[in-house]
Amino acid sequence: MHSPTNLVERIDRLLPQTQCGQCGFPACRPYAEALAVGEAGIDHCPPGGDAGAAALAKLLGKPFKPYDRSRGKHDPSLKVRIVEADCIGCTKCISACPVDAIIGAAKLMHVVIEPLCTGCELCIPACPVDCIVVSDASA
Repeated sequence: MHSPTNLVERIDRLLPQTQCGQCGFPACRPYAEALAVGEAGIDHCPPGGDAGAAALAKLLGKPFKPYDRSRGKHDPSLKVRIVEADCIGCTKCISACPVDAIIGAAKLMHVVIEPLCTGCELCIPACPVDCIVVSDASA
């Protein structure tokens, strides 16, 4: 049998590390901790999709259950970008990004580091001038 700490580590490694909160927990690690003690279902992670739910089911010895679509969408190709002409450099998007994929300085234009962006869209409501748009990175 796995030690509780070891099990949490193994679960956490299976999660996408988007830190988006769509699972109902503030980040991936708390979700992993809840899964390890049976306080959360394997279907709570939209960024992980059905493949993530299947991996969690296998690890935890539970029956497969597709991810809960009411929690959000699974589309790893979605990223965000900042419309340079509209950005006022307020830094609110930087604070909202859970994976530090946005860089910039106060009163200067910001930019999204695309390979780091998880597409969680948490920066969009934080922007007071609506200069963040969703784009399909695969296009």
